[in-house]
Amino acid sequence: MKRALGELDEEKLIRLTAKGDRTAFEEFYRRTSPWLIVRLRRRCADEQVVADVLQDTYLAVWRAAGSFAGSVTGGSAVGWVWTIAARRLVDAFRRRAHHAQPPPEMMAAELAPAAEEEALATTVGDEVGDALRRLAPELRAVLQAMVLDGLTVRETSILLGLPEGTVKTRARRARIAMREAMS
Repeated sequence: MKRALGELDEEKLIRLTAKGDRTAFEEFYRRTSPWLIVRLRRRCADEQVVADVLQDTYLAVWRAAGSFAGSVTGGSAVGWVWTIAARRLVDAFRRRAHHAQPPPEMMAAELAPAAEEEALATTVGDEVGDALRRLAPELRAVLQAMVLDGLTVRETSILLGLPEGTVKTRARRARIAMREAMS
């Protein structure tokens, strides 16, 4: 049984999880949690918040596996999990930021490129990839949150610790810069 689960893709594991298959859920967790932890850590340096978001995310996956639409709607199981995690992270920031400033870790300069930036560089066409790499880091962060992660202006504002107007301005500047670079 264990070997058979190893041969299934993530979408099938979610479908089995929806039927209450704990072993399928454990296999899905084993495959996706390391990647998700890295992605969450790129957006939040507070290990406790990352751990809480990870737990909330997989609890939501277990409870809502039956609602996963999957390839029928053009989605993937990993994308679905990331959407849940990103929203849980924004919720955690909202709770935390209710009376406080954004955590100083979010303002720290990046030391290494994010894993998704490296993956994007290898999968996005040369012209688009070059245009993305030439964007100022603050514009790229807003574009990544809104376009790649699918967050709203408000969620991006909370995630990046910026006023909503600044997020809108940076998103507009990023789109203009990308349009100019592509023409």
